[in-house]
Amino acid sequence: MVDPTPHPSRGGGRLLVLTALLGALAATVLGFLTFGAQATAEPNGIPVAVAAPEGGPLRAVAGQVATRGGEAVDWRVTTARQARLLLEDKDVYGVLELRQEERGPSVYVVVSAAVNPAGTQVAQQVLTMTGQAVAERLAQATPDVAAVPVEVETLHQTGTAGRFAPLAISALAWVGGLAAGASLTVLSARSGVLPRRGSRITHVLVTSTLLTGALLGLLALWDSSLDLGLATVGFVFLTALAFAAVQAGLLRLLGLRAMAVLGPLYLLAPAVAGQVPELLDSAYRTLLWSWTPFRFSTEALRSLLLGTPHAPDVAAGAWVLTGLLVAGLLMVLWPTRSAVEEAQPQPPDGVVDVGVDKADRLPGAEGERPAEDGNAGVRR
Repeated sequence: MVDPTPHPSRGGGRLLVLTALLGALAATVLGFLTFGAQATAEPNGIPVAVAAPEGGPLRAVAGQVATRGGEAVDWRVTTARQARLLLEDKDVYGVLELRQEERGPSVYVVVSAAVNPAGTQVAQQVLTMTGQAVAERLAQATPDVAAVPVEVETLHQTGTAGRFAPLAISALAWVGGLAAGASLTVLSARSGVLPRRGSRITHVLVTSTLLTGALLGLLALWDSSLDLGLATVGFVFLTALAFAAVQAGLLRLLGLRAMAVLGPLYLLAPAVAGQVPELLDSAYRTLLWSWTPFRFSTEALRSLLLGTPHAPDVAAGAWVLTGLLVAGLLMVLWPTRSAVEEAQPQPPDGVVDVGVDKADRLPGAEGERPAEDGNAGVRR
């Protein structure tokens, strides 16, 4: 009789050490992917602009401003019109605009809610401090002016939801598609029937359509002033479709083992995609931010929601997501098994078909072997 009670073995100590090392490794990787990006964030070369009329005294002041800030900011001296175009194209995070008005010189800090909020916040702080210093200098140089005002002008005004919704929608599109794809994989394995490639594509389409409806409903609930036009709807659908296709392809090729890749990828969304490269350490900028798809979907969706559909990041996001969609569909359609094999029921785990003929497994006359009688020859 076999004793079911487990006994300690010589390999038990190795197992304890191995699992402890895995825990330490998991903490290190997660720390690198998540908290490390914020812990090492520091402004370095934040692009900003200082604008002043050409040929006037304020232009000379603008040139002097451009020498300030050290390595934290990267100044561009230009006119007010050109500076606003740079801001609309998201080439700068803010503008320090020097104006000559009837009441005298004035200083404006111009930012846009359609630009990444992390970069905008840093730029606004730097521009406000610099603007106050410039205003004091201009007041001293203008005897008939008691004080030069410093005002903040925000283009494409939005609320809290408008600032954080683009990143949230991108993350939720990934989580929703992952939950649907993983559920299909688990339930198919339990039933013993693998879905065909056509069924997987249908599942991707249905998942993306339902996700798009749910995500648009959340956007309307969070802030009804957001632009939910046809372009926004199409881009949200493309995001959900691309994410679901990549997940379906990896789950088909790797099974549940793909979760070891797809799960940690979600951690890049809040940790890295919401940042700007000028705030990240060079290692994070190269190894994570440069390729994560969440930043493309987030920035493009922000432009669409806040009414700037012609921003360059919209086209860039559409191209990247289309590429992901094509790659995902190729993985789904890749001929790893024949359609017949995928349609056949699979035996449960641990059950091996030994190839016994059906007739040999049936009881009764058809499955019995003839028995020989020593006296009568062959008998039943």
